[in-house]
Amino acid sequence: MDCIFCKIISGELPCFKVFEDEYTLVIMDIANDADGHMLAIPKKHTENILDCDTNTLNHLISAIKKVSNHCVDNCGYDGINLLNANNESAGQSVPHFHIHIIPRKMNDNINAWPAFIGAENELQYNFNKLKMI
Repeated sequence: MDCIFCKIISGELPCFKVFEDEYTLVIMDIANDADGHMLAIPKKHTENILDCDTNTLNHLISAIKKVSNHCVDNCGYDGINLLNANNESAGQSVPHFHIHIIPRKMNDNINAWPAFIGAENELQYNFNKLKMI
């Protein structure tokens, strides 16, 4: 498999490990575009949340919570952004499930929230299309 994250997990490629357990690896994002920007990656290869099994997802979220709490409780950060894209149409650039962890400080001037241009359809239409009950 030619997956960059699988190569990092196996030790073929170097990384800055922040956290690791049996199921998850959290590394620094080499883009170095924001202080503390990390990637949480399940060790089991899965393309994205759409094909991720519940057990793997639970372990990933548990690790993210530990790292996020560490950032706020021990590292001087005030909050956390979690960012994730699933499939190419959503902006996923690496086909191995991962969640970006971006520690935040008040007034850090990071705009991690997308600028939406407005819905094409009425709220009621979207609700009727998406409701599951």
